[in-house]
Amino acid sequence: MLTDDNNDEDVSLFDAEEDSGKRSKKTKIRHPVASFFHLFFRVSAIIVYLLCEIFSSSFIACMVTIILLLSCDFWTVKNITGRLLVSLRWWNQVDDDGQNHWVFESRKGTGKQQAADSESRIFWIGLIVCPVLWVVFAFSTLFSFKIKWVPVVVMGVALQGANLYGYVRCKVGSRTSLKNMATNYFGRQFLKQALSKEEES
Repeated sequence: MLTDDNNDEDVSLFDAEEDSGKRSKKTKIRHPVASFFHLFFRVSAIIVYLLCEIFSSSFIACMVTIILLLSCDFWTVKNITGRLLVSLRWWNQVDDDGQNHWVFESRKGTGKQQAADSESRIFWIGLIVCPVLWVVFAFSTLFSFKIKWVPVVVMGVALQGANLYGYVRCKVGSRTSLKNMATNYFGRQFLKQALSKEEES
């Protein structure tokens, strides 16, 4: 169930709007194992991609290793670390008519249900930076004509991009598209500027 109540506290993207009094109580990492594995598989896949030709002459071994790491990362982030670190989850379910439905959930609450600032930062930084790197790898692979690596980088973009998209949808709400969110933001900014100019005049 997606929660859209603005009165409840939510886990912000980088926790910029959290109250400073609550910040000191939420800096401790309560899920160190989950935080470690949230970064371990995705960072390991990038390191193997960058260094595998130095340590191994077998392209197949490198490709299989990277895809296994990416798959482990996708499963871990989707099923474990999203729930523990930021109280978000998404999945696909099939109804009785055979129709696919994507579900995006955001659990709101206080106390233990609320994500710590440090855990939220670890989650979102890892979730955003690594797919961006895979996009950079995809362009560099095309421009350097290393065609054999294209399936690997496409897999990296697809798997890590899917988790990024799913959790952003959890964050902004399943009924709010990214285009509508941007339109509403710029609309509010324009309205604020118009009102401020009227007050000055």
